[in-house]
Amino acid sequence: MAVTQQEIENRLWDAADELRVAMPEAQYSSVVFPLMFWKYLSDTWEHHHQEFLADNEGLLDGLSAEEAHEIEYRDYQSFEIPFIHPGTVQQRRASWSSILATITQPGLGQRVRASLQAIETANPDKFSRLFGSMTWTSEEVLPGEVLAAVMQAMDRTPKMHEGNMSHDVLGGAYEYLLKRFSDGSGTRAGQFFTPREVVELIVEVLAPKSHESVYDPTCGSGGMLIASANLLKAHGGRGYTLRLYGQEAVPDTAGVARMNLFMHNLTQFQVEVGDTLKDPRFKKPDGSIAQFDVIVANPPYSLKWKPWTKDPRAIGGVAPQSSADWAFVQHMIASMDPKKGRAGVVLPNGVLFRSGPEGSIRQRVLNDDLLEAVIGLPPNLFYNTTIPTCILVFRAPGTKIDERKNGVLFIDASKRFIKAKNRNVLTDADISDTVTAYHAGIDADGNTVALDGGLAARFVSTTEIAANGYDLNISRYIKQATAEQADLPTLIEAYNLARAERQKTEQHMLAVLADAGIKGFDE
Repeated sequence: MAVTQQEIENRLWDAADELRVAMPEAQYSSVVFPLMFWKYLSDTWEHHHQEFLADNEGLLDGLSAEEAHEIEYRDYQSFEIPFIHPGTVQQRRASWSSILATITQPGLGQRVRASLQAIETANPDKFSRLFGSMTWTSEEVLPGEVLAAVMQAMDRTPKMHEGNMSHDVLGGAYEYLLKRFSDGSGTRAGQFFTPREVVELIVEVLAPKSHESVYDPTCGSGGMLIASANLLKAHGGRGYTLRLYGQEAVPDTAGVARMNLFMHNLTQFQVEVGDTLKDPRFKKPDGSIAQFDVIVANPPYSLKWKPWTKDPRAIGGVAPQSSADWAFVQHMIASMDPKKGRAGVVLPNGVLFRSGPEGSIRQRVLNDDLLEAVIGLPPNLFYNTTIPTCILVFRAPGTKIDERKNGVLFIDASKRFIKAKNRNVLTDADISDTVTAYHAGIDADGNTVALDGGLAARFVSTTEIAANGYDLNISRYIKQATAEQADLPTLIEAYNLARAERQKTEQHMLAVLADAGIKGFDE
């Protein structure tokens, strides 16, 4: 009987809930995802092993162990579950069921760790460093009786293989856990999980096509890469033909992304570990930044970083140490394929108006006509921040359609949301209407186009933006027909920045006057 989505989700959450006595919910993912993926691999391997035995009944007696192994891994298996301590009396396959049989014996965490490491070693091309640091296998971090309870609860989950459940169900269960961990734990889990409706909006706008490459330089749990394939499939394309690339700074989170992609039956991917700004891992043979058809990202907001001293990505200048927002944008621009590259990134609204080095970069990007659209989102959409955010859409030089050249399309979708328990949420209608506005929201005379449900759009020439000091604040260009509610967080940030600039200028003036022997101005 087919396994329902609800059934597998409930069973998996029951397993995760066993951890409540040992660790905060924010840390559940580091334990649950490796165990879940290990069970998936073990169930899948055993399913194909039984098929191999059934199909070759009567033939195996005449084959050596080596010959049988060759046939099985050529025709039935796509990865190996090896033996631990092969050729000894302690020999045991590194499978879920094998270790589960020893669950009452001391040293469970050590046996689990040895099994996961053996799988990584036996499948270096597929599973190298997949399971992360595995610190949770230590008795000091997770007592053996708690680990045993988690495994026993997870073992009540139906067999996780393609003969028993589809990859849509399996991948959906993985996504369910990601979302639930983020809903329950806030900041830490939210750092690598972007709400799915925000991901869907970005991907709908960029519209990946079959056989294209998709790259996420801050890929977190891999949700944007998976959404690209799912959207293509939903629109009648072949999602499995996409070539997916991601880079993630946190090794454990990169492992979560790899497992997530496998669970969704997406195998054409490469996820690398490293700091994208300091050490971009995807490069051309000549050492320059690799380029892709579609680039998507939700980077960490206003991240403090060590600015580049000399880097070809730094068009228009170098982002300040206090915020790497525009550095991520510069990296994405450098990563766009020159013929059809496009990029979408979620960032705080401050990137639209902050001055100094960020203003200089913004000016260069606008003068080079790389920015296609600014989409204002509602506040409180994310798990780790309540500030209002926006989506910036970029196109490779010279690839904009004619009616969008030398200007930017502004869309105000800030009022399109419903309130949920912990945050605001975009509905399917909110996403659909915003995507429609993106494709159709242009008035030849530069007037604001009022759309259904409180949406508004306007195409603004670069000349007008330049006259406003290259400020991209959406409210400067779109005046809603109804009375606008002040965007208080954005106003406060703008005020604080202006106040700081004024104080800096006053201090410089007073220093110059003091050097000239003129006093009394600061009294």
